[in-house]
Amino acid sequence: MDVDVPTRKLLQTRPAFGGNVMADIICPNTRPQMATVRPNVMPRLKPDPGRKCSAVKVDLKLDARKTRTKVLETIKSARTGAKGVEESDVVVSGGRGVGDDGFAMLDELAKLLNAAVGCSRPMVEKGCMPKAAQVGQSGKTISPTLYIAAGISGCIQHEVGIRSSKVIVAINTDPSAPIFNLADFGIVGDAKAIIPLLVKALREKA
Repeated sequence: MDVDVPTRKLLQTRPAFGGNVMADIICPNTRPQMATVRPNVMPRLKPDPGRKCSAVKVDLKLDARKTRTKVLETIKSARTGAKGVEESDVVVSGGRGVGDDGFAMLDELAKLLNAAVGCSRPMVEKGCMPKAAQVGQSGKTISPTLYIAAGISGCIQHEVGIRSSKVIVAINTDPSAPIFNLADFGIVGDAKAIIPLLVKALREKA
C-alpha cells in the first residue's frame, strides 16, 4: 500500500491471477479511499491504556429488500475442533512431500502440539485439504510462534504467507529447496519418516 504523492491517490497492491502477479489498484474518482490488510500481515501493536477516542453514533437504516447478500448455510470444517491456521500459535503444514495420505500423521503431530494443520496450494488443488487450510499469498497469511513446513519446497507465494512466523522449521528431502533459506531450523530428509519420529519423541516426553 502506498500513496501517489502528486495526485494523492491511494495505491493498493494485491495478488491477482491466483497469486501469480501483483496488481496495483487505483481508484481515481471516489472518496474517501481506504485499504484493508489480511490478518497477521503485520504484528499487532501493544495495548495503550492511555489512548482516548470518541465514539460517534450513526443511525443506520437498512432495507432488507435491497440487501443482496444472504447466509444460506454454515458448514463447519471437517477437521472438528481444529483451530484455523490464522488463529493458532503453532501451525503444521504439509505439501507434496507428505503425499495424499500424509495428513493423518500431521493431524497426530498437531494434536500433541495443540496446533492447526495447514497446507500448500497444490494439496488444495489435489483435493487433499480444504481451501481454508491453505497457507500462502493466495491462501492465509499467518504469524504463529512456530511453523513446521513438512514436504513444502517453499515457492515465493508460500513464503509470503509465513514470513511473519517467529520460528520456522522446514523438513524436505531437497537440501537446496527455497524453504531452507527462510527456515530457522532445517531437516533434510523424508517428512514421512521424520514426522513419526517427532510424534514418538513428544509422546515419550509427555
